[in-house]
Amino acid sequence: MVANSEEPTMATRDSIYRAARSIKRRDNSLYNALRSIYQDSIFVHEISQLWPKLPLVANLRCGLWYSPKFDATCYFKSTDGHTNNLSFNTCRLNLHLPLLAGEKGGCIIIDSTRKGKRFPDSMSKTIPIWSCVLNRSIVNHWKRLCNIDAGLTSDDGEKIRELLDKWDCSLHLPLWVSNSERASIEARLDEWTRQLDESGADIATLASSLRKPLRPLWVSQKTVIWLNEVPEHDSWDFTPLVLVSASASGELQNRTSSEFSWNYIPGAGDDEESWARGLSPNDFWTHVDDLIHSGPDLCNQKVAEIVENDRVYRAQRGHEAPQVVVKCSKSNGGVNHAKSGEIISLTAQKPKVDEESLVFWLASTNLAVGASQVAGKVTSIDCILNCDQNPISVPVSYLEEYLHLPMKGSKFDRFSISRNLRSAVNFAKLKMSSGKKVLVCCQVGEDISICVCLAILMSLFNEEGDFDGGKSFEEKSITKMDMRRMLIFICKYAVNARPSRGNLKQVFGFLSSQRENSD
Repeated sequence: MVANSEEPTMATRDSIYRAARSIKRRDNSLYNALRSIYQDSIFVHEISQLWPKLPLVANLRCGLWYSPKFDATCYFKSTDGHTNNLSFNTCRLNLHLPLLAGEKGGCIIIDSTRKGKRFPDSMSKTIPIWSCVLNRSIVNHWKRLCNIDAGLTSDDGEKIRELLDKWDCSLHLPLWVSNSERASIEARLDEWTRQLDESGADIATLASSLRKPLRPLWVSQKTVIWLNEVPEHDSWDFTPLVLVSASASGELQNRTSSEFSWNYIPGAGDDEESWARGLSPNDFWTHVDDLIHSGPDLCNQKVAEIVENDRVYRAQRGHEAPQVVVKCSKSNGGVNHAKSGEIISLTAQKPKVDEESLVFWLASTNLAVGASQVAGKVTSIDCILNCDQNPISVPVSYLEEYLHLPMKGSKFDRFSISRNLRSAVNFAKLKMSSGKKVLVCCQVGEDISICVCLAILMSLFNEEGDFDGGKSFEEKSITKMDMRRMLIFICKYAVNARPSRGNLKQVFGFLSSQRENSD
């Protein structure tokens, strides 16, 4: 009797669970996500028009969805600002951002959040910590100039002393950050500033580019702005970083347009792999009117057509165009037209880009890093080291100058990169010994190829950045600080670099093992 009494209860729970999952899938449908992004983009456009001279910057990856055009991108992670995980990450210095802000008088940074907050932690804490540490490091640089015989004229020295008197190095946090967390951050500022000072970052260039200290300002859809009292950006005594959270805070909300009823999703652009079905921000804005007016019932079909057409377009031009599959769920609130179990062909997300924007030369090292989709178009290189999973087309006469080493990120294979680094370094050594220029490429040129370049530079170049075939590597021990300095050097030129921690660990393990073997 006990068993019989439990069976209806378990069946009821299972039924409630299935119903809840069905409702969640319906509320988080592709159309709801795209419509929410479009709605929030109107707010982003309105804010950008308040300061039209300031460049619009997207915080990768979520921020890219909220405007059809950005002047630049940056990469600040919310995890660096999480409570009990506060950090200043020298692997993500974003030094191109203060240079841009110094040139234009500030910038507007776009991001969003799903968690019901008004701002993501990247804006509440990560960027405020970053801007404060940079301000303090610039002051340290000026103090060093004043304390040494740097050939300063009396006028230059006077200007620096005037800047030191009024340069604001204090920590600026939003009001909702607690006093205890503020105290915790302030207690670590000296340590983070020391790390930046010792990292080898080009603080001198920042100091000469910024006329005023960096300072964040926060704008959300709940911010009250008097349009007749909007200050000019150059009237402030600081360089403004206007942090715009695109989404409206709160839970899912039902909204109705003249044509369709839909559910608003705050921070809909986040975690695009889970909902975008291969659609990229670039393709979304190219077809935005068609997608928004297609309605919930046709949206999935429209997206599949757009993504497939884009794949065919790239394939016909010899670009990488891999296929993945998305299996339609059995029940999705009527938004899918595919039958249960039907497979729709989609492509891995990859925005359309040109070769100029995805190939970066690393100073005068004869080493470049970039995306595999444009590697075959670059005419200024002699050799290609392809770390992508897929091969690229090269002429038969070029085969001796081409090496394909398929590598996976640490999330999919913990040792894929470390297994291939010896071959990668040997190929680079062979080609660069004869003065040839080498391009290292991966799928997007932001992670694996950056790690391979890091291993090559650490193994074959001395501290002055000159190729020595590994002589200096044999004479010194490798530390994480050495790796950090070299990574900062790479990021100075490859501004889109964002190597993952797991992949960097593989590089350090490889370098350490090579040093032990040489001993």
